[in-house]
Parts: sequence; C-alpha cells; structure tokens
Amino acid sequence: MKTILQVDFPFSGPFDQEMAQAMAGLAHSINEEPGFIWKIWTENAAQEQAGGVYLFENEASAQQYLKKHTARLEEAGVTGIRGRIFAVNEALSAVNKAPL
Repeated sequence: MKTILQVDFPFSGPFDQEMAQAMAGLAHSINEEPGFIWKIWTENAAQEQAGGVYLFENEASAQQYLKKHTARLEEAGVTGIRGRIFAVNEALSAVNKAPL
C-alpha cells in the first residue's frame, strides 16, 4: 500500500532559491531511495522550519528512509525532528486528483 512520510524539523535556512541550490545534490540522491515515488519539499522561513512530504511504495520503504534521514539530520546537529507515516487511501485520494 502506498505510504506517505511527513517530516519536519527546525531549520534556520537557507530558504527558497538558496535552499534549492544548497540541497540539489540531496534532492537528486533521494530519487534513488528504495520504494521512493515523489517528494514535495516544505519550508517556512518565518517559523524557521523545513521538511517534506514523501510518497513511497510501501510502509517498509518509508520507515527505512525515515531512519536514514533522521540519522543524517542528527549528524548535522538538527534536533526536534518529527516523522509521521500514513497509509494512503488511494480511492479517495484519486477523487481529489492526488498524483499517485
């Protein structure tokens, strides 16, 4: 069953185009993760938060990536990481034009 992973954490920047340039390598590497389908990058400069919403083929792939990503963020000194995993109701999501 397709699975959503939602991650957010405190982040002081960079944001917008500077973030896109700084994180380009990471963005490309995420495409190679097992079970990965897509990611929407999220940011809120005013609240100093960043993260993403990911779609994976299954929960096991989402769990594996969350573990890897959390470790990577912690190694960079990030604390307050929140990761949440949800099963996707594909029938209802299709009604609302979800890119599944």
